[in-house]
Amino acid sequence: MTIAIVGAGLGGLLLARVLHVNGIDAVVYERESSRGARAQGGMLDLHAGTGQQAMRKAGLIDRFHAIARRQGQDLRLLEPDGTLLLQEDTPDDAPLDRPEVDRADLRNLLLDSLPDRTVRWGCAFESADSGHLRFADGGSATYDLLVGADGADSRVRALLTDARPTHTGQNVVELGIPDIDHTHPDLAAMVGRGNYWVLGNRQSLAAQRNGDGRVRVYLSFYDTAEDWLATSGIPFDAPAAARARLIDLFAGWDPRFTALIAACDGTILPRPITTLPVGLTWPSTPSVTLLGDAAHLMPPVGQGANMALLDGALLGLALAAHPDDFPAAVEEYEHEMFERTSAAGRQSAQIQDILASPDASRKMLAFFQPA
Repeated sequence: MTIAIVGAGLGGLLLARVLHVNGIDAVVYERESSRGARAQGGMLDLHAGTGQQAMRKAGLIDRFHAIARRQGQDLRLLEPDGTLLLQEDTPDDAPLDRPEVDRADLRNLLLDSLPDRTVRWGCAFESADSGHLRFADGGSATYDLLVGADGADSRVRALLTDARPTHTGQNVVELGIPDIDHTHPDLAAMVGRGNYWVLGNRQSLAAQRNGDGRVRVYLSFYDTAEDWLATSGIPFDAPAAARARLIDLFAGWDPRFTALIAACDGTILPRPITTLPVGLTWPSTPSVTLLGDAAHLMPPVGQGANMALLDGALLGLALAAHPDDFPAAVEEYEHEMFERTSAAGRQSAQIQDILASPDASRKMLAFFQPA
């Protein structure tokens, strides 16, 4: 029987890996032209009970540990006036509860674990029916089971539900400082080895050190309209002017924080944040299912990639346990996935509400250090 996976993101690749380990062939169709066609984003923290569990089930935990960054678990939480609320430095012998890993490195690890020709590049999925896939270039393929692992804007999702992502009220601008230890050692010392987070007045600044020496800076604006990025006056096509406008938007914050913005290079990426309804389900359909953001898009607070990886692992194991009964495997997987990701979605929504509040820094401190 033919398993077609649409999307070569983390969840789709993890599914293909678990199927391969269990002697089941699958084909991954990806619209990008090659593995290096697009930047893969920043760091991920893989949790011991979800993302790392998925890597273990795929037989890749040792390879993951080889690229994970223990020190990436460091955290500094501050208020806009510069007050340090929390500093957690990771001891060298600390357990790898939530180590950071570059998303690109993790994706490459998964790609390298698969046989040649598992991933078919340049295949942009357009539609499917009656066991046939159609691609934008006019090509086609057959399937017995179709798995939509095609992210937030999933086309496969429409085969199962009318649900569509909606805007959360959060808009993000991503910037970055390359080789920070050499170009801005003072800022490097301030940010530290892991995550640096400043929260307040319905805005936040998050700085995250990557394995290649780049620090990614994420500026978030909460309680804003869906078209805010277009109406904010930020000239995204003029990096220097865009940085100046962003500094204006953080007027009154400690000068060290606006110095981070000023030090960034010409990469400026606007990103509206959308989610699917928490607890989204659909009637089980024997020949189609979803995983990752296609199934349960959440705010970017640390759950999405972990859930996607575990989706891939558990769906792969369910198919291996029922190799002659795909409908039973899909129903078993979806039952567990709906319950697990609904809980993760509720927690993500709770954190999102904290971040959007006027006293976000103090509430987040209480979240990290409950009484």
